[in-house]
Amino acid sequence: MTRLSTAALAALFCTTTSLAAQSADLLARGEYLVTGPMGCGNCHTPMGPEGFIDSQALAGRLVEQNDMFTAISGNITPGGEVADWSDAELARAIREGIRPDGSLIGPPMPFTFYRHLSDTDVAAIVAYLRTVPAVENDPGESTYTMPLPPAYGPPVNSVADIPHGVTVDYGEYLAGPVAHCMECHTPMGPQGPMIDTDLGRGGFEFHGPWGMSVAPNLTSSADGLAGYSDAELGQMIRTGTRPDGSPMMPPMPYGFFANMTDDDLAAIILYLRSLPPLPDAG
Repeated sequence: MTRLSTAALAALFCTTTSLAAQSADLLARGEYLVTGPMGCGNCHTPMGPEGFIDSQALAGRLVEQNDMFTAISGNITPGGEVADWSDAELARAIREGIRPDGSLIGPPMPFTFYRHLSDTDVAAIVAYLRTVPAVENDPGESTYTMPLPPAYGPPVNSVADIPHGVTVDYGEYLAGPVAHCMECHTPMGPQGPMIDTDLGRGGFEFHGPWGMSVAPNLTSSADGLAGYSDAELGQMIRTGTRPDGSPMMPPMPYGFFANMTDDDLAAIILYLRSLPPLPDAG
């Protein structure tokens, strides 16, 4: 039997420790994204009369029903069909909207933006989802009367990390691919959000048990955020409360956004301040 030298054993120990630390960091990042700015539970966790059913977190539910579709989110716990998917297949479903059998996941999953999630963040999300409690729940399948495209774009090969910090670039990444703010706050056209011409202009309508809510203008115009301080914006994003104390309406995931770090919130606000001014849609 070959004996490892003391130096070799030390190197092996350091490597193992380093890999364990990297794995822990990846899981922590995934947990932060899923339970924080991505707000995955906002659509994937069943709701009861008192709100989200925590014991069924991420087990899927009816999300939206209208003339174009009945959207049912999938059970993304290890108790759902994703348990049989490889990590690569789950990552592709998240980022490209394509299941392992080749079928397309339909709206309102924001693939226009999820396509730009970095490789590291997608790996972190997948790693965390593998660790959440398994919930046995079959939420059903979505149905669409509207035509779905063959795909949401070309295959995603690799997306680099955006350096973390209170910067416009990282704020854009958080408000786009991560929190997908711009998905809901941009008017919809026949091909989806009109991000090339109307980014952040607001006007998208949401119908639910609360009635109807309209996504407000997030640009720097007088119709948008020009009249709010950064502190007021932070309060609205995290608590769903306007400066005058009045409550804002669903479906914005205020409870999840409350888990964002101060730096990430500041980066998002910095990015929103950089949006060219546009009047309200209408």
